[in-house]
Amino acid sequence: MSQTEFNDPLWRQGISGAQMLFVAFGALVLMPLITGMDPNVALFTAGIGTLLFQLVTKRQVPVFLASSFAFIAPILAAKGEFGLPAVMGGVIAAGVVYILLSVLVKLRGPSFIDRLLPPVVIAPVIISIGLALSPVAVNMAMGKAGDGSVELVPYSTAMMISMPALITTLLVAVLGRGIFRLVPILAGIAVGCAIAAVLGVIDTSAVEQAAWLAIPNFVTPELHWGAILYMVPVALAPAIEHIGGVVAIGNVTGKNFVKKPGLHRTLLGDGLATSAAGLFGGPPNTTYAEVTGAVMLTKSYNPKIMTWAAVFAIALAFIGKFGVALQSIPVPVMGGILCLLFGSIAVVGLNTLIRHQVDLSEARNLIIVSVTLVFGIGGMVIGGKEFALSGISLCAITALLLNLVLPGGAGWKQREPEEA
Repeated sequence: MSQTEFNDPLWRQGISGAQMLFVAFGALVLMPLITGMDPNVALFTAGIGTLLFQLVTKRQVPVFLASSFAFIAPILAAKGEFGLPAVMGGVIAAGVVYILLSVLVKLRGPSFIDRLLPPVVIAPVIISIGLALSPVAVNMAMGKAGDGSVELVPYSTAMMISMPALITTLLVAVLGRGIFRLVPILAGIAVGCAIAAVLGVIDTSAVEQAAWLAIPNFVTPELHWGAILYMVPVALAPAIEHIGGVVAIGNVTGKNFVKKPGLHRTLLGDGLATSAAGLFGGPPNTTYAEVTGAVMLTKSYNPKIMTWAAVFAIALAFIGKFGVALQSIPVPVMGGILCLLFGSIAVVGLNTLIRHQVDLSEARNLIIVSVTLVFGIGGMVIGGKEFALSGISLCAITALLLNLVLPGGAGWKQREPEEA
Protein backbone atom coordinates (compact mmCIF):
# COMPACT_ATOMS: atom_id res chain seq x y z
CA MET A 1 0.00 0.00 0.00
CA SER A 2 1.68 3.19 -1.12
CA GLN A 3 1.61 6.50 0.69
CA THR A 4 0.58 8.13 -2.58
CA GLU A 5 -2.75 6.35 -2.42
CA PHE A 6 -3.49 7.93 0.95
CA ASN A 7 -2.99 11.36 -0.66
CA ASP A 8 -5.56 10.87 -3.42
CA PRO A 9 -7.46 14.07 -4.30
CA LEU A 10 -10.74 14.53 -2.48
CA TRP A 11 -12.84 14.11 -5.62
CA ARG A 12 -11.33 10.67 -6.24
CA GLN A 13 -11.89 9.65 -2.63
CA GLY A 14 -15.50 10.83 -2.91
CA ILE A 15 -16.13 8.79 -6.07
CA SER A 16 -14.58 5.70 -4.47
CA GLY A 17 -16.71 6.24 -1.36
CA ALA A 18 -19.89 6.48 -3.42
CA GLN A 19 -18.90 3.25 -5.17
CA MET A 20 -18.44 1.45 -1.84
CA LEU A 21 -21.89 2.57 -0.68
CA PHE A 22 -23.33 1.42 -4.01
CA VAL A 23 -21.85 -2.06 -3.44
CA ALA A 24 -23.23 -2.26 0.12
CA PHE A 25 -26.55 -0.63 -0.66
CA GLY A 26 -28.66 -3.65 -1.66
CA ALA A 27 -28.04 -5.67 1.49
CA LEU A 28 -28.00 -2.54 3.65
CA VAL A 29 -31.60 -1.59 2.89
CA LEU A 30 -32.96 -5.11 2.35
CA MET A 31 -32.63 -6.05 6.02
CA PRO A 32 -34.74 -3.16 7.37
CA LEU A 33 -37.32 -3.71 4.62
CA ILE A 34 -37.73 -7.33 5.74
CA THR A 35 -38.07 -6.43 9.41
CA GLY A 36 -40.34 -3.42 8.93
CA MET A 37 -37.79 -0.79 9.91
CA ASP A 38 -37.23 2.51 8.15
CA PRO A 39 -34.50 2.06 5.48
CA ASN A 40 -33.55 5.72 5.88
CA VAL A 41 -32.78 5.07 9.55
CA ALA A 42 -30.67 2.08 8.49
CA LEU A 43 -28.71 4.32 6.12
CA PHE A 44 -28.19 6.85 8.89
CA THR A 45 -27.05 4.29 11.46
CA ALA A 46 -24.76 2.58 8.92
CA GLY A 47 -23.05 5.92 8.36
CA ILE A 48 -22.85 6.78 12.06
CA GLY A 49 -21.68 3.24 12.90
CA THR A 50 -18.91 3.33 10.29
CA LEU A 51 -17.69 6.70 11.60
CA LEU A 52 -17.68 5.37 15.19
CA PHE A 53 -15.74 2.33 14.05
CA GLN A 54 -13.18 4.53 12.34
CA LEU A 55 -12.85 6.67 15.46
CA VAL A 56 -12.18 3.67 17.72
CA THR A 57 -9.75 2.01 15.27
CA LYS A 58 -7.99 5.34 14.53
CA ARG A 59 -9.14 5.07 10.90
CA GLN A 60 -6.76 2.23 10.07
CA VAL A 61 -9.18 -0.43 8.75
CA PRO A 62 -10.98 0.11 5.40
CA VAL A 63 -14.33 -1.49 6.27
CA PHE A 64 -17.96 -0.38 6.04
CA LEU A 65 -20.50 -1.36 8.70
CA ALA A 66 -24.19 -1.87 7.90
CA SER A 67 -27.29 -4.03 8.56
CA SER A 68 -26.61 -7.57 9.84
CA PHE A 69 -28.81 -10.37 8.45
CA ALA A 70 -28.01 -12.60 11.43
CA PHE A 71 -30.50 -10.66 13.58
CA ILE A 72 -33.51 -10.92 11.23
CA ALA A 73 -35.14 -13.90 12.98
CA PRO A 74 -34.91 -12.58 16.56
CA ILE A 75 -35.95 -9.08 15.43
CA LEU A 76 -39.08 -10.45 13.73
CA ALA A 77 -39.92 -12.60 16.76
CA ALA A 78 -39.24 -9.91 19.35
CA LYS A 79 -40.99 -7.20 17.35
CA GLY A 80 -44.17 -9.25 17.13
CA GLU A 81 -44.16 -9.94 20.86
CA PHE A 82 -42.71 -6.81 22.45
CA GLY A 83 -42.79 -4.06 19.80
CA LEU A 84 -40.07 -2.20 17.90
CA PRO A 85 -38.90 0.06 20.80
CA ALA A 86 -38.18 -3.03 22.91
CA VAL A 87 -36.30 -4.57 19.97
CA MET A 88 -34.08 -1.49 19.88
CA GLY A 89 -33.27 -2.02 23.54
CA GLY A 90 -32.22 -5.55 22.63
CA VAL A 91 -30.02 -4.18 19.81
CA ILE A 92 -28.27 -1.90 22.32
CA ALA A 93 -27.69 -4.92 24.57
CA ALA A 94 -26.27 -6.90 21.63
CA GLY A 95 -23.76 -4.11 21.09
CA VAL A 96 -22.80 -4.35 24.77
CA VAL A 97 -21.99 -8.06 24.19
CA TYR A 98 -19.47 -7.02 21.51
CA ILE A 99 -18.00 -4.47 23.92
CA LEU A 100 -17.62 -7.10 26.67
CA LEU A 101 -15.98 -9.47 24.17
CA SER A 102 -13.55 -6.71 23.22
CA VAL A 103 -12.60 -6.30 26.90
CA LEU A 104 -12.03 -10.05 27.25
CA VAL A 105 -9.91 -10.12 24.10
CA LYS A 106 -7.87 -7.21 25.44
CA LEU A 107 -7.31 -9.01 28.76
CA ARG A 108 -6.81 -12.58 27.52
CA GLY A 109 -5.79 -12.26 23.86
CA PRO A 110 -7.57 -13.11 20.57
CA SER A 111 -7.19 -16.87 21.16
CA PHE A 112 -9.79 -16.54 23.93
CA ILE A 113 -12.52 -16.24 21.28
CA ASP A 114 -11.43 -19.51 19.64
CA ARG A 115 -11.69 -21.35 22.95
CA LEU A 116 -15.06 -19.85 23.91
CA LEU A 117 -16.64 -20.04 20.46
CA PRO A 118 -15.00 -22.79 18.37
CA PRO A 119 -16.38 -23.71 14.92
CA VAL A 120 -18.45 -26.57 16.35
CA VAL A 121 -20.44 -23.93 18.30
CA ILE A 122 -20.68 -21.17 15.73
CA ALA A 123 -21.36 -23.27 12.61
CA PRO A 124 -24.71 -24.83 13.66
CA VAL A 125 -25.91 -21.45 14.93
CA ILE A 126 -25.19 -19.86 11.53
CA ILE A 127 -26.86 -22.79 9.75
CA SER A 128 -29.92 -22.38 11.99
CA ILE A 129 -30.14 -18.67 11.20
CA GLY A 130 -30.28 -19.35 7.46
CA LEU A 131 -32.64 -22.33 7.54
CA ALA A 132 -34.99 -20.87 10.17
CA LEU A 133 -35.52 -17.89 7.86
CA SER A 134 -36.16 -19.96 4.73
CA PRO A 135 -39.97 -20.04 5.17
CA VAL A 136 -39.96 -16.22 5.27
CA ALA A 137 -38.18 -16.08 1.90
CA VAL A 138 -40.46 -18.67 0.31
CA ASN A 139 -43.65 -17.01 1.58
CA MET A 140 -42.53 -13.61 0.28
CA ALA A 141 -41.52 -15.09 -3.08
CA MET A 142 -45.04 -16.51 -3.41
CA GLY A 143 -46.61 -13.13 -2.65
CA LYS A 144 -47.47 -13.69 1.01
CA ALA A 145 -46.44 -11.90 4.17
CA GLY A 146 -43.29 -13.28 5.76
CA ASP A 147 -45.28 -15.43 8.19
CA GLY A 148 -47.59 -16.65 5.42
CA SER A 149 -50.68 -15.22 7.10
CA VAL A 150 -51.83 -12.90 4.28
CA GLU A 151 -51.60 -13.02 0.49
CA LEU A 152 -50.33 -9.62 -0.64
CA VAL A 153 -49.87 -10.43 -4.34
CA PRO A 154 -51.63 -13.20 -6.31
CA TYR A 155 -49.47 -16.33 -6.53
CA SER A 156 -49.05 -16.43 -10.31
CA THR A 157 -48.15 -12.74 -10.47
CA ALA A 158 -45.76 -13.05 -7.54
CA MET A 159 -43.90 -15.94 -9.17
CA MET A 160 -43.52 -13.98 -12.42
CA ILE A 161 -41.76 -11.30 -10.37
CA SER A 162 -39.79 -13.26 -7.76
CA MET A 163 -38.23 -15.90 -10.00
CA PRO A 164 -36.75 -13.46 -12.57
CA ALA A 165 -35.43 -11.38 -9.64
CA LEU A 166 -33.79 -14.51 -8.20
CA ILE A 167 -32.41 -15.65 -11.56
CA THR A 168 -30.97 -12.19 -12.26
CA THR A 169 -29.27 -12.17 -8.87
CA LEU A 170 -27.78 -15.61 -9.55
CA LEU A 171 -26.55 -14.72 -13.03
CA VAL A 172 -24.94 -11.44 -11.98
CA ALA A 173 -23.24 -13.13 -9.00
CA VAL A 174 -21.80 -15.87 -11.22
CA LEU A 175 -21.29 -14.22 -14.61
CA GLY A 176 -20.84 -10.56 -13.66
CA ARG A 177 -17.47 -8.92 -14.25
CA GLY A 178 -15.68 -6.20 -12.34
CA ILE A 179 -17.67 -4.07 -9.94
CA PHE A 180 -20.98 -5.42 -11.33
CA ARG A 181 -20.27 -8.84 -9.87
CA LEU A 182 -20.44 -7.23 -6.42
CA VAL A 183 -23.97 -5.84 -6.83
CA PRO A 184 -26.16 -8.89 -7.63
CA ILE A 185 -28.80 -7.77 -5.11
CA LEU A 186 -29.21 -4.39 -6.78
CA ALA A 187 -29.47 -6.08 -10.18
CA GLY A 188 -32.14 -8.45 -8.89
CA ILE A 189 -34.10 -5.59 -7.33
CA ALA A 190 -33.92 -3.57 -10.57
CA VAL A 191 -35.20 -6.43 -12.75
CA GLY A 192 -37.87 -7.46 -10.24
CA CYS A 193 -39.16 -3.90 -9.89
CA ALA A 194 -39.21 -3.42 -13.66
CA ILE A 195 -41.36 -6.54 -14.11
CA ALA A 196 -43.56 -5.53 -11.17
CA ALA A 197 -44.10 -2.11 -12.78
CA VAL A 198 -45.17 -3.74 -16.05
CA LEU A 199 -47.58 -5.99 -14.16
CA GLY A 200 -48.99 -3.03 -12.23
CA VAL A 201 -47.90 -4.24 -8.80
CA ILE A 202 -45.84 -1.20 -7.74
CA ASP A 203 -47.76 1.68 -6.14
CA THR A 204 -45.87 4.99 -6.52
CA SER A 205 -48.54 7.28 -5.04
CA ALA A 206 -46.80 7.41 -1.65
CA VAL A 207 -43.52 8.40 -3.35
CA GLU A 208 -45.23 11.30 -5.15
CA GLN A 209 -46.72 12.58 -1.89
CA ALA A 210 -43.51 12.23 0.17
CA ALA A 211 -41.32 15.26 0.87
CA TRP A 212 -37.90 15.53 -0.72
CA LEU A 213 -36.24 16.30 2.59
CA ALA A 214 -37.44 14.57 5.77
CA ILE A 215 -36.15 13.44 9.14
CA PRO A 216 -35.86 9.63 9.26
CA ASN A 217 -38.38 7.86 11.49
CA PHE A 218 -36.12 7.43 14.50
CA VAL A 219 -37.35 5.11 17.27
CA THR A 220 -36.73 5.67 20.97
CA PRO A 221 -35.56 2.37 22.52
CA GLU A 222 -37.12 0.70 25.55
CA LEU A 223 -35.37 -1.82 27.81
CA HIS A 224 -37.36 -5.04 28.04
CA TRP A 225 -35.75 -8.21 29.39
CA GLY A 226 -37.75 -10.46 27.12
CA ALA A 227 -36.56 -8.67 23.98
CA ILE A 228 -33.00 -8.53 25.30
CA LEU A 229 -33.03 -12.32 25.78
CA TYR A 230 -34.08 -12.69 22.14
CA MET A 231 -31.26 -10.51 20.85
CA VAL A 232 -28.18 -10.98 23.04
CA PRO A 233 -27.36 -14.65 22.33
CA VAL A 234 -27.50 -14.07 18.58
CA ALA A 235 -24.64 -11.58 18.88
CA LEU A 236 -22.23 -14.52 19.23
CA ALA A 237 -22.47 -15.51 15.56
CA PRO A 238 -21.94 -11.99 14.10
CA ALA A 239 -18.99 -11.57 16.49
CA ILE A 240 -17.27 -14.48 14.76
CA GLU A 241 -18.37 -13.07 11.40
CA HIS A 242 -16.72 -9.80 12.42
CA ILE A 243 -13.43 -11.53 13.21
CA GLY A 244 -13.51 -13.25 9.82
CA GLY A 245 -14.18 -9.91 8.16
CA VAL A 246 -11.24 -8.25 9.91
CA VAL A 247 -8.91 -11.10 8.91
CA ALA A 248 -10.21 -11.00 5.33
CA ILE A 249 -9.64 -7.25 4.86
CA GLY A 250 -6.20 -7.73 6.41
CA ASN A 251 -5.38 -10.37 3.81
CA VAL A 252 -6.57 -8.05 1.04
CA THR A 253 -4.53 -5.05 2.19
CA GLY A 254 -1.50 -7.02 3.38
CA LYS A 255 -1.84 -5.84 6.99
CA ASN A 256 -2.50 -7.64 10.27
CA PHE A 257 -5.43 -5.71 11.72
CA VAL A 258 -5.84 -8.32 14.49
CA LYS A 259 -2.59 -6.94 15.95
CA LYS A 260 -2.87 -3.30 14.87
CA PRO A 261 -5.18 -1.60 15.71
CA GLY A 262 -6.08 -4.87 17.48
CA LEU A 263 -9.08 -7.18 17.53
CA HIS A 264 -10.22 -5.61 20.81
CA ARG A 265 -10.52 -2.23 19.06
CA THR A 266 -12.41 -3.59 16.04
CA LEU A 267 -14.84 -5.49 18.28
CA LEU A 268 -15.30 -2.36 20.39
CA GLY A 269 -15.97 -0.29 17.27
CA ASP A 270 -18.53 -2.82 16.03
CA GLY A 271 -20.19 -2.92 19.45
CA LEU A 272 -20.46 0.86 19.71
CA ALA A 273 -21.84 0.99 16.15
CA THR A 274 -24.51 -1.62 16.98
CA SER A 275 -25.54 0.08 20.23
CA ALA A 276 -25.68 3.44 18.45
CA ALA A 277 -27.96 1.88 15.83
CA GLY A 278 -30.28 0.74 18.60
CA LEU A 279 -30.38 4.24 20.08
CA PHE A 280 -31.76 5.63 16.80
CA GLY A 281 -33.99 2.72 15.77
CA GLY A 282 -31.73 1.06 13.22
CA PRO A 283 -30.67 -2.57 12.70
CA PRO A 284 -27.51 -4.03 14.27
CA ASN A 285 -24.32 -3.44 12.29
CA THR A 286 -21.66 -5.77 10.94
CA THR A 287 -18.71 -5.58 8.55
CA TYR A 288 -19.74 -6.08 4.92
CA ALA A 289 -18.03 -8.78 2.84
CA GLU A 290 -19.28 -7.09 -0.35
CA VAL A 291 -17.27 -3.99 0.49
CA THR A 292 -14.19 -6.10 1.25
CA GLY A 293 -14.60 -7.62 -2.22
CA ALA A 294 -14.84 -4.15 -3.73
CA VAL A 295 -11.68 -3.08 -1.89
CA MET A 296 -9.86 -6.10 -3.31
CA LEU A 297 -11.13 -5.46 -6.83
CA THR A 298 -10.44 -1.72 -6.95
CA LYS A 299 -7.35 -1.80 -4.69
CA SER A 300 -8.81 1.19 -2.84
CA TYR A 301 -7.10 0.59 0.50
CA ASN A 302 -7.44 4.11 1.90
CA PRO A 303 -9.75 4.07 4.99
CA LYS A 304 -10.77 7.66 4.18
CA ILE A 305 -12.88 6.22 1.36
CA MET A 306 -15.13 4.60 3.98
CA THR A 307 -15.53 8.00 5.63
CA TRP A 308 -16.96 9.29 2.36
CA ALA A 309 -19.24 6.25 2.06
CA ALA A 310 -20.51 6.91 5.59
CA VAL A 311 -21.14 10.60 4.85
CA PHE A 312 -23.07 9.73 1.67
CA ALA A 313 -25.18 7.18 3.61
CA ILE A 314 -26.08 9.80 6.23
CA ALA A 315 -26.96 12.34 3.52
CA LEU A 316 -29.23 9.85 1.69
CA ALA A 317 -31.03 9.14 4.95
CA PHE A 318 -32.61 12.60 4.88
CA ILE A 319 -34.09 12.28 1.37
CA GLY A 320 -37.70 11.43 2.14
CA LYS A 321 -38.79 10.28 -1.32
CA PHE A 322 -35.84 7.89 -1.42
CA GLY A 323 -36.91 6.00 1.69
CA VAL A 324 -40.56 5.81 0.61
CA ALA A 325 -39.47 4.49 -2.81
CA LEU A 326 -37.50 1.73 -1.10
CA GLN A 327 -40.50 0.80 1.02
CA SER A 328 -42.63 0.49 -2.13
CA ILE A 329 -40.51 -2.41 -3.45
CA PRO A 330 -43.00 -5.30 -3.85
CA VAL A 331 -42.74 -8.27 -1.49
CA PRO A 332 -42.10 -10.85 -4.28
CA VAL A 333 -39.00 -8.94 -5.41
CA MET A 334 -37.44 -9.20 -1.97
CA GLY A 335 -38.66 -12.79 -1.52
CA GLY A 336 -36.96 -13.98 -4.70
CA ILE A 337 -33.61 -12.50 -3.69
CA LEU A 338 -33.93 -13.78 -0.11
CA CYS A 339 -34.23 -17.36 -1.41
CA LEU A 340 -30.55 -17.01 -2.27
CA LEU A 341 -29.41 -14.86 0.65
CA PHE A 342 -30.89 -16.96 3.44
CA GLY A 343 -29.59 -20.15 1.83
CA SER A 344 -26.17 -18.51 1.58
CA ILE A 345 -26.16 -17.88 5.33
CA ALA A 346 -26.73 -21.60 5.98
CA VAL A 347 -23.96 -22.51 3.53
CA VAL A 348 -21.53 -20.24 5.40
CA GLY A 349 -22.20 -22.37 8.48
CA LEU A 350 -21.69 -25.61 6.55
CA ASN A 351 -18.46 -24.26 5.10
CA THR A 352 -17.28 -23.43 8.62
CA LEU A 353 -17.64 -27.08 9.63
CA ILE A 354 -15.86 -28.26 6.50
CA ARG A 355 -13.04 -25.70 6.50
CA HIS A 356 -12.16 -26.39 10.14
CA GLN A 357 -12.50 -30.17 9.71
CA VAL A 358 -14.99 -30.65 12.52
CA ASP A 359 -15.30 -34.40 13.09
CA LEU A 360 -19.01 -35.17 13.38
CA SER A 361 -18.32 -38.84 14.11
CA GLU A 362 -17.23 -37.70 17.58
CA ALA A 363 -20.17 -38.00 20.00
CA ARG A 364 -19.43 -34.58 21.55
CA ASN A 365 -19.50 -32.74 18.24
CA LEU A 366 -22.53 -34.67 17.03
CA ILE A 367 -24.48 -33.74 20.17
CA ILE A 368 -23.63 -30.02 19.96
CA VAL A 369 -24.51 -29.71 16.27
CA SER A 370 -27.63 -31.90 16.42
CA VAL A 371 -29.30 -30.30 19.43
CA THR A 372 -28.41 -26.80 18.26
CA LEU A 373 -29.93 -27.36 14.81
CA VAL A 374 -33.16 -28.87 16.16
CA PHE A 375 -33.63 -26.13 18.76
CA GLY A 376 -32.85 -23.37 16.26
CA ILE A 377 -34.83 -24.59 13.26
CA GLY A 378 -37.63 -26.33 15.15
CA GLY A 379 -38.51 -23.29 17.26
CA MET A 380 -38.00 -24.79 20.71
CA VAL A 381 -39.20 -22.53 23.55
CA ILE A 382 -37.86 -22.73 27.12
CA GLY A 383 -39.16 -20.52 29.90
CA GLY A 384 -42.23 -18.49 30.74
CA LYS A 385 -43.87 -15.51 29.07
CA GLU A 386 -41.57 -12.87 30.54
CA PHE A 387 -38.23 -14.71 30.28
CA ALA A 388 -38.65 -17.18 27.43
CA LEU A 389 -35.82 -18.28 25.16
CA SER A 390 -36.61 -19.65 21.72
CA GLY A 391 -35.35 -20.13 18.18
CA ILE A 392 -31.95 -18.69 17.30
CA SER A 393 -31.36 -17.16 20.73
CA LEU A 394 -31.96 -20.48 22.44
CA CYS A 395 -29.81 -22.46 20.03
CA ALA A 396 -26.90 -20.03 20.45
CA ILE A 397 -26.97 -20.38 24.25
CA THR A 398 -27.45 -24.16 23.96
CA ALA A 399 -24.39 -24.55 21.70
CA LEU A 400 -22.28 -22.38 24.03
CA LEU A 401 -23.33 -24.27 27.18
CA LEU A 402 -22.89 -27.71 25.63
CA ASN A 403 -19.40 -26.75 24.51
CA LEU A 404 -18.52 -25.64 28.05
CA VAL A 405 -20.12 -28.60 29.83
CA LEU A 406 -19.29 -31.61 27.65
CA PRO A 407 -15.79 -33.06 28.15
CA GLY A 408 -13.18 -33.15 25.38
CA GLY A 409 -13.39 -29.54 24.20
CA ALA A 410 -9.97 -29.62 22.57
CA GLY A 411 -10.89 -32.48 20.25
CA TRP A 412 -13.41 -30.93 17.88
CA LYS A 413 -11.11 -31.33 14.85
CA GLN A 414 -11.05 -34.35 12.58
CA ARG A 415 -8.63 -36.93 13.91
CA GLU A 416 -5.61 -37.93 11.86
CA PRO A 417 -5.89 -41.49 10.48
CA GLU A 418 -3.98 -44.00 12.53
CA GLU A 419 -0.90 -45.54 10.98
CA ALA A 420 -1.18 -49.16 9.97
